[in-house]
Amino acid sequence: MPRPGQVKSSGERLSDRIALGVLTRVFPPELVDEVIAECGRGEQRSRLLPARVVVYFVLAMCLFSQQGYEEVARLLTQGLERVRRWEKPWQVPTTAAIGRARRRLGPQPLKGLFARVCHPVAVRETVGAWYRGWRLVAVDGTVFDVPDTNDNSAFFGRPGSGRGQQRSAYPQVRLAALVECGTHAVFAAATGPLSVHEQQLIPDLLGRLESGMLVLADRGITGFELWRAAADTGADLLWRVRKNVVLPVVEELGDGSYLSEIVASHDRQRRCDPVAVRVIEYTLDGGEETVYRLITTLCDPDQAPAVELAALYHQRWEIENTLDEIKTHQGGNQLILRSRYPDGVEQEVYGFLLVHHALRATMHHTARQADLDPDRISFTRTLNAARRHVTSQAALSPLPTPTGTH
Repeated sequence: MPRPGQVKSSGERLSDRIALGVLTRVFPPELVDEVIAECGRGEQRSRLLPARVVVYFVLAMCLFSQQGYEEVARLLTQGLERVRRWEKPWQVPTTAAIGRARRRLGPQPLKGLFARVCHPVAVRETVGAWYRGWRLVAVDGTVFDVPDTNDNSAFFGRPGSGRGQQRSAYPQVRLAALVECGTHAVFAAATGPLSVHEQQLIPDLLGRLESGMLVLADRGITGFELWRAAADTGADLLWRVRKNVVLPVVEELGDGSYLSEIVASHDRQRRCDPVAVRVIEYTLDGGEETVYRLITTLCDPDQAPAVELAALYHQRWEIENTLDEIKTHQGGNQLILRSRYPDGVEQEVYGFLLVHHALRATMHHTARQADLDPDRISFTRTLNAARRHVTSQAALSPLPTPTGTH
């Protein structure tokens, strides 16, 4: 029995109540624990930083990207120490302790959580997410600067700065991603060293494509084998191609487009299993005239008129906006990831993607309630609100209601 004035211990650890505010709805503790168990990263003994807390810490450090490790830990636990008396005392872990905990966790739980949570979120009523019956998605890639350590430099490599100039100051990790255009939700991702081209990473994304999607891609992505593999998923494609790709006219169509064939680059005689495509060519007037050449699996002009597809292609820029949200708004100007070793870099990249997906899912929910296009909701305001929610006592996961009270 506690002495007069003494608060009885709750029997809980403070770390059991660490949460991510509104983002906890997307990453509930039960799901995080399940993914950790699947990845074999559960604890063998009680720690100041159990695996679930480390997952939440990684997500929090990608939400509060400009804050140091120890400050992120303070933000996660702010106010909790005053809620009740905990079974074990809590102190903010040192930067070194947090770093060791991240290494124990590894990237797999973050990747597993991404696979479980990150899916297209648009519904049929979502404004701007559809073209006729197709869900609009886009594929592209980007790079992130990472700390200049021997491990990162050896694994990821760094870009050259041009002939006769020194190489870039930072190594870089490459990311390829699939994004739902109408909501900016990233639902497939793959990372690799800088020497691995986007075209080599994209095959790892194709398992997330399905019938009823229309995939948009820029000319840097297009390749014969990749096109065929993407089309084999059942998704339809609308990709821009380079001007030097040979596209013979097989049949002219009434809307100005024409049917053609594409072949592998080594098949100059066009004898080895050509693939039928429809070609749409158009120009945009803006001082200097640029010719756009698109190829698509949608070969029926009545099903998808050329003028509509030409206008639709520029929805591809939604993935550029998405990557900018992650790297510039969420990460801050001139973002350099903080992880000093390759597994940590991969873990951190997936942390950024998970936080962005949670924010975008929240924005989509808000837009649906207000019957708005999700583009009308400010990403920056949502980001700031999520940050405030983490540090507010009301954002913490609810404590159990005592028996017999309401």
